[in-house]
Amino acid sequence: MRWENQRAGRDPQPALLGLDGLVRTVAPPEFQGVTFHEVRARSVLNKVPGESMVPFGWTVNPYRGCSHACTYCLAGDTPIRMVDGSAKQMADLRVGDRILGTAVRGTARRLVPTTVLAHWTTVKPAHRLTLRNGTTLVASGDHRFLTEKGWQHVTGDDRPHLSPGDTLLGPAGDRVEPDAALDVVAIEPLGRDETLFDITTGTGDFVAAGVISHNCFARNTHTYLDFDAGRDFDTQVVVKVNAPEVLAAQLRRPSWQREHVAMGTNTDPYQRAEGRYRLMPGIIRALTGSGTPFSILTKGTVLTRDLPLLTAASREVDVGMAVSIALLDRDLQRSLEPGTPSPRARLDLVRRITDAGLPCQVLVAPVLPGLTDSEEALDPLFAEIAAAGATRATVLALHLRPGAREWFARWLGAHRPDLIERYREIYGRGSYAMPAYRRALSARVAPLLRRHGLNRRDESHRLPAQREPERPERGEQLSLL
Repeated sequence: MRWENQRAGRDPQPALLGLDGLVRTVAPPEFQGVTFHEVRARSVLNKVPGESMVPFGWTVNPYRGCSHACTYCLAGDTPIRMVDGSAKQMADLRVGDRILGTAVRGTARRLVPTTVLAHWTTVKPAHRLTLRNGTTLVASGDHRFLTEKGWQHVTGDDRPHLSPGDTLLGPAGDRVEPDAALDVVAIEPLGRDETLFDITTGTGDFVAAGVISHNCFARNTHTYLDFDAGRDFDTQVVVKVNAPEVLAAQLRRPSWQREHVAMGTNTDPYQRAEGRYRLMPGIIRALTGSGTPFSILTKGTVLTRDLPLLTAASREVDVGMAVSIALLDRDLQRSLEPGTPSPRARLDLVRRITDAGLPCQVLVAPVLPGLTDSEEALDPLFAEIAAAGATRATVLALHLRPGAREWFARWLGAHRPDLIERYREIYGRGSYAMPAYRRALSARVAPLLRRHGLNRRDESHRLPAQREPERPERGEQLSLL
């Protein structure tokens, strides 16, 4: 839906970005590098085009773009203060852990319990921060700590950043205060990339190594909004702030036939932005109250927040749950999907869903020719998926639609140029892998799915099935590179 179709009354900032229907544009400090464009949509219930290959007719997408691509913070061995006073290393935290954050109460900032809502990892250039008391922290230059002057980045010429002599704030009883022992002595680039971690918490901060640390948050349909399909998709997120109310009104129309609604088919409804905007609870209630069956496909561990609501909804309507897990290889995952939860975190999400009594499928997608399509790569992945309690796995080869195609081609050229010719052979000028490749992939995975009991049918989930295009694709004249 283009911007001009989003109008829902008078635009309070008509000149801003030249976009109709825009309520405001914000760049919250807790989502470093991400800008949210809040719009009031006229419609959020979208009819899927008849020529589409997907087996559902309607979708709801409260977000356009995806904040899964993010900026990360601390080394994995950084100690994080738990609610009980103990410490756990950053890398070992899990969604649901109770830790300490802060909140301003009156004139003082105090320690308060908070919950880990999401856990992320990537590889970034690392810096070492040394404090007067001998504490050292390894962090990305984008990370921020609380000082007497407010939140300061580790490095940066065009933003507030730390300097030797700055005093960080840390716990003092139940309060947060500056401490001379936390004076910054040195900030040194390590000259190398390291695996760094970040968490999302309910308060937007946490206690790391005795100092107050901030959460560090940093395709083709995005071009319809005059954004590009690359970095803009990751950092320019459109939020339909009135999505629950608009959807409820649409579902009350006499013409609505309570057809199945699929979510997560374009952008993830449980991306990290959902922790800020909380649109999904209202959407779930609207669908449930109207008697509309629905399904959710996600990579986002923020979904655990709504498991009680989803469990209650499943007693009223058909609810399908699915988690996308493409691979187990952590190095490859960090390179391809740097802003998404790790494969282990997503497997844990499957367990949490099934432990709540909801059946859960796994979408093994995208399977990448020459990278993740071998029996050696797929068999252990299926074993882990089955152990997590999934009812079924659906396998899909990579799609290279315009926008995503160019984005992936740049990655392939940089990381695996030896596979360029193979991808040209498999994809040619189209978006889908050639039929011969898809048939070979299906033949390879079928016995593996049977071996692990993941070939059961459950039509209530309505996940996309792998099938041949019904007619040749037109209008796609792009080469892979």
